[in-house]
Amino acid sequence: MNNQAEKTYRWVLVGLLWVVAMLNYLDRQMLSTMREGMQLDIHELESAVNFGRLMAVFLWIYGLMSPVAGIVADKFSRKRLIVGSLFVWSLVTYAMSHATTFDQLYVLRALMGVSEALYIPASLAMIADFHPSGTRSLAIAIHVTGIYIGQALGGFGATIAQQFSWQFTFSLFGYIGMGYSLVLLLFLKDKKRNTADYQSGMPKPPLFKGVFLLLKNPFFWVILLYFTLPGIPGWAVKNWLPTLFSENLGIGMAKAGPIATIAISFSALIGVVFGGRLSDRWSRKNLRARLYTGAIGVSLTIPALLLVGYGHSLVQSVLAAVCFGFGFGMFDANNMPVVCQFVPAGYRATAYGLMNMLSVFAGAVATTVLGKFSDSNSLGDAFAMLVVLVIVAVALQLIFLKPQTDDFHDE
Repeated sequence: MNNQAEKTYRWVLVGLLWVVAMLNYLDRQMLSTMREGMQLDIHELESAVNFGRLMAVFLWIYGLMSPVAGIVADKFSRKRLIVGSLFVWSLVTYAMSHATTFDQLYVLRALMGVSEALYIPASLAMIADFHPSGTRSLAIAIHVTGIYIGQALGGFGATIAQQFSWQFTFSLFGYIGMGYSLVLLLFLKDKKRNTADYQSGMPKPPLFKGVFLLLKNPFFWVILLYFTLPGIPGWAVKNWLPTLFSENLGIGMAKAGPIATIAISFSALIGVVFGGRLSDRWSRKNLRARLYTGAIGVSLTIPALLLVGYGHSLVQSVLAAVCFGFGFGMFDANNMPVVCQFVPAGYRATAYGLMNMLSVFAGAVATTVLGKFSDSNSLGDAFAMLVVLVIVAVALQLIFLKPQTDDFHDE
């Protein structure tokens, strides 16, 4: 591939993977919106406890599989992993249309956790492989917008199900995903990775060597905490913001839900593209620009969390959601580019897999804890207290992370 063809292909790659990212989040979110229709056929779903189990098994399996997914993506073909992941979770989505019992749904939801976990570390590492430092943050930002769109479109699963059926909805998106996996098989390409990206000059690292090397790297521990701590408010907002809006504003969930999700999603879309573009341009003059851009974004969530916790007007609540979404988007755009400054290419998927695991597990615990605050009518106080985690995260990365290059190689 000549230079011009590679420059063109690197953006074609982002477009190809954008669709996969959208389907990744759309397929997982649909179930949460279709409980009402599904419980008519699968009566166990009338129990909120059973429905919670169905949602939780995905998170726990997804978290456990994330580091495994990273290790596999660093050792084997990222193209094959992405294509296989999309095909399998789409097949699982299709299979859910034929489920007739809760146990069948439970097993399929667990399988979806396995197959979907394989995608994110491999895709972000592949984008980082093809995009040099001058376009890396923007490329990842555009890819992340697919995730936001998928989250938003997942809510329309119930709309399609209402017009047709929940079985039709799962079948439809299952067929779409399986068909698109064939498109990827034709057009997706692996980047040949330089052996300098692997320690000791080996063409591929031993299976668990990347994990041990990362855990011996003190900078990676800082990155791990910097990724996880702001992620806890992120999960809190995703899972509990509609409830808090409903309580603070005295409105029903039918209104609170759309207000919260639309405000967050729209502002995050703008924030992630802005943060990616700013970071790429600024990093030409300052190697810490990606860290600074992420820190600015995370810092914007501080007033947002306080307003979310204690705001009692519609204007305050929407402003808080917009501020949080925009700031978190800036943060999202720069996580993998920051990893690239401290981790060689041969271990980046493994790094992101470990980061993803810790973030998901922390989010699952935080969601449970916030439920207890909600039961005691102090959810707003809990949101305000999350500010402490954000401050610690920003302080850690600003004090300890001082990159020497924008594209780290351990030679």
